[in-house]
Amino acid sequence: MIFTWRLLASATVLSGLAHADTCSTLKEISNIEVTERLDLSYLEEQSHYWSTSCSSMKPSCIIFPKDADEVAAIVKVLNNNTENFAIKSGGHNPNNGWSSVAGGPLISTQKLKQVILDKTTGIARVGPGQRLDSISKELQGTGWTFVGGRIGNTGVGGLVLGGGLSYMSAQYGWAASSVLEYEIVLANGTIATASATQNPDLFKALKGGGNNFGIVTTYVLQTYPQGNVFGGNLVFLHTDETDAKLLKAVRDFTEYNTDDKAAVIVTAERGNIDLIDTWILFLFYDGEVVPEGIFKNFTDVGPLLDTTKVQTYAELMAGSNWVIVKGSVVQIGTETIAMPSAADSEKVMGGIHAHWRDITDTTLLEPGIIASIAYQPFPKAIAQAAKERSPDLIDADDAAHRLILEMNYSFLPQGDYAKMDATLQQTYGGVRDRVVGWQQDGTLPDIYLPIFMNYGFHQQDYFSRLRPENRAFAHSVSESVDPTGFFRTRIGGWKP
Repeated sequence: MIFTWRLLASATVLSGLAHADTCSTLKEISNIEVTERLDLSYLEEQSHYWSTSCSSMKPSCIIFPKDADEVAAIVKVLNNNTENFAIKSGGHNPNNGWSSVAGGPLISTQKLKQVILDKTTGIARVGPGQRLDSISKELQGTGWTFVGGRIGNTGVGGLVLGGGLSYMSAQYGWAASSVLEYEIVLANGTIATASATQNPDLFKALKGGGNNFGIVTTYVLQTYPQGNVFGGNLVFLHTDETDAKLLKAVRDFTEYNTDDKAAVIVTAERGNIDLIDTWILFLFYDGEVVPEGIFKNFTDVGPLLDTTKVQTYAELMAGSNWVIVKGSVVQIGTETIAMPSAADSEKVMGGIHAHWRDITDTTLLEPGIIASIAYQPFPKAIAQAAKERSPDLIDADDAAHRLILEMNYSFLPQGDYAKMDATLQQTYGGVRDRVVGWQQDGTLPDIYLPIFMNYGFHQQDYFSRLRPENRAFAHSVSESVDPTGFFRTRIGGWKP
């Protein structure tokens, strides 16, 4: 710590650094690891994005702090210039400029990857440099698990700050719901703690508020008892009949499933000229023995392939990374819909899916195209479990069941980004228009429908879909902890 602060402690030196670039300044005054464009660690870090459009944004340097003190030192240097910058956990958010930057410094959290578990209480101190597969591997054999996402390569930092939807959310709420405390570096370079008793407003704002409030260097998490699980995939070929059965099945599961240990993701995928036109289902049960009938509506449709089995949670996470389409530009958007009544299931679920197929028909000649839509149950139980643990900005109520839709396009030519950007807006925009229309005519209940930050597209306004009082609260907290707008103006992401 002494070497990091040997010059930063001097206000005179800091004032002399005004307008100097961060990379050269840190190299001059500290031993913090700073890598440049020809360094192997720079090239390796740049390769770890889900989207090649993010990898193509070249930071002026990549900085690898190893503790909160080094992050604080970096922030103090950044305060003395006007460079845009970015903070990266796993790089799974494909929005350009969110965890990537062109021309400014990138702060990588890859050396902030501690996992310190109290095996008695299940409380763990976890760094944002962990990914879901790595933290699952670290916890394997301890009898405890982290409430994370569903794809192993996902970074802990971005997942938790966005809320985090998990196979275990019906039991424990969002991934953020199980955060007991944050260690965070604020805009002025001070290190603070946010918890239910220390800085409670900041504690709430960090749960679904993204990267607006500081750089989190440690998450103190409540983990939960974990044994082997049942999980894997069912694969079906597209037919109109199969589509109708699976859409009805996921709608019915959302309403009728009463076992919070069970979860599903129902995903349709299409590829070039329909060489791929399939359904891929993800099934999960938190235990080795699946109660009879839990997934019957899905298995009865007759899968072409069934990879489900009993395995460790770490094996399930490690085995999920096949979904990442390497070497492609990736764009992701989302919508949240009210669950339709059984009588209106075909009209709503079928109508949304027909819209998706109509739009994706126009993309099938795009080089390397993979188009997908995932239907994910958002039952009342998730809202209930989240509220039981702690307040958050999402503030979902248990007035009704919902579904979260994730719409993805991956493709090869980076030059087609703008064209596919417009296509994705048509895709989720068409879903939204239909849902609003159905709410107006009484087909769907007129309920609160926040969008899910972890799946949000850069063109979507995440904060405008929160409850107005929570958007105002997030803005107030941001101004309180960052009065100069350091994070609001110099990094990407949605702003309250």
